[in-house]
Amino acid sequence: MRLTRRTRLAGVALIAAASLTLAACGGGSGGGSGGGSGDGVITVYGTNPQNPLIPTATNEVGGGDPIQNLFSGLTAYNSDGSIVNDVAESIEPNDDSTLWTVKIKADQKFTDGSAVTANSFVKAWNYGANPANKQLNNYFFYPIAGTDDVGNTEKGADTVSGLKVVDDSTFTIQLKEPESDFPLRLGYSAYFPVPDAAYDASGKITKAYGNKPIGNGPYMLTDSGWEKNKQISLKPNPDYTGPHKPKNKGLVFKFFNSVDSAYTAVQSGTLDVLDQVPPSALTTFEKDPAVKAYNQPGSSFSSFTIPERLEHFGNDEEGKLRRAAISEAINRPEITEKVFNNARTPATDFTSPVLDGWTKDVPGNEVLTFNADDAKAKWAEADKIKPWSGTFELAYNNDGAGNKEFSEAMTNQIKNVLGIDAAPKAYPTFDELRTVVTDRSIKTAFRTGWQADYPSMLNYLAPIYAKGAGSNDGDYDNPEFDKLIQQAAAATGDDRYKLITEAQTVLLTDLPAIPLWYQNATAVTNKDLKGYVFNWQQKPDYYALTK
Repeated sequence: MRLTRRTRLAGVALIAAASLTLAACGGGSGGGSGGGSGDGVITVYGTNPQNPLIPTATNEVGGGDPIQNLFSGLTAYNSDGSIVNDVAESIEPNDDSTLWTVKIKADQKFTDGSAVTANSFVKAWNYGANPANKQLNNYFFYPIAGTDDVGNTEKGADTVSGLKVVDDSTFTIQLKEPESDFPLRLGYSAYFPVPDAAYDASGKITKAYGNKPIGNGPYMLTDSGWEKNKQISLKPNPDYTGPHKPKNKGLVFKFFNSVDSAYTAVQSGTLDVLDQVPPSALTTFEKDPAVKAYNQPGSSFSSFTIPERLEHFGNDEEGKLRRAAISEAINRPEITEKVFNNARTPATDFTSPVLDGWTKDVPGNEVLTFNADDAKAKWAEADKIKPWSGTFELAYNNDGAGNKEFSEAMTNQIKNVLGIDAAPKAYPTFDELRTVVTDRSIKTAFRTGWQADYPSMLNYLAPIYAKGAGSNDGDYDNPEFDKLIQQAAAATGDDRYKLITEAQTVLLTDLPAIPLWYQNATAVTNKDLKGYVFNWQQKPDYYALTK
């Protein structure tokens, strides 16, 4: 059974309304401004970014949340995932949707006063598309013609042939294949413009720029800006003219060592917004008189990845058997109930139930169902190929809600079912975990997840599992999967969904990541905060928050 986004969002809206009503009745206002300030600045939970704040180099939430507020793209996303033009005046296709003509609105500016032009986009995209620049969002430019030639020593191309500047306000995008919903991508941060001030004399975007970025979005950095391992402070951009003009007087992304300490900060009034509730509070947060509570279906997907480079887990028969055995050894309903108080839903695929075209009936997804006998049999079969040795370890970051608890519970299940040594491995922060994942020095399995960049099932698949994709942390490589994803991008309607289902069946056979659950959108805020609504990314619309 496939569900439309509109149908799901109608249900979400009803749940959200009920949640907001209950929260408003839960103890009344405590008075005062909350959040430790009375100046209209909203303090929100964040994590220290892994990398400098460069749009083409950031694919994690710690940096992504500030970047989404510091920059504006050609399009922007409304709360329900629908798109609206932002910097773009128009984005028009030719007859077969392979050539797109973009016109930019007049008088668009970066916060240093320089103009946002067609070249601001094309130059940034050329930079992001060149593999020599090692940008994590490189994969997002793959649909554009000529990206295979850039950085290729044999081809010798310095720029993407499919990108052409017509004049200061116009450029064209030539795609490799037809893609009817291509503009849906263009609100994602990989496609944001960058000013000339970002580049050094050699044409590289500098680390200094990334530490103090100049953007064109609803907000700009304050004088204190990014204080490493402490916070990032933003103020409204007075020159911003787009659809998401700030209603508050600024944002401060505050960093905490754990989500439990962030929850305590909301209770005490020193933090306004925590967009994820720790397991320790899941049974009580909706009745907590010190906070305003939110709980509704969400779009985040959780998994863990076992890199193919690990011994016993290569892309061969032994590796596939062991991955399947581990997946079937996990009792997802038990963990979602006991650890998360049913604020998670066991996964049946690699995407999210809130998306258009989603179905729970993906062939091969029985491997995501707890089956101790079959798990033992598969593990024994793998042992006949090569006997198991060592300990199965699962790495997690301790500053994420519930990571410690579920990692301990899950490795205990694997240990008990398969009769092997299995244990969690803690990294103090998300930044530290992502660093060893990105540089490929990690020697264990590790927790992963996905918060969508744009509202499409393809966004949960291509950037994570396609060969060479920037978020392909396990270095998965299957030409059959890549071909199906490319075909799906060019298709529409039921044809697209059929191809996506086929691609997911390939993933369920190979299990480059082990799907775990879909995460409910849970949050707590200061009781005086207004305007909190979960958007399609399971995040608040920061610009709309007031107190």
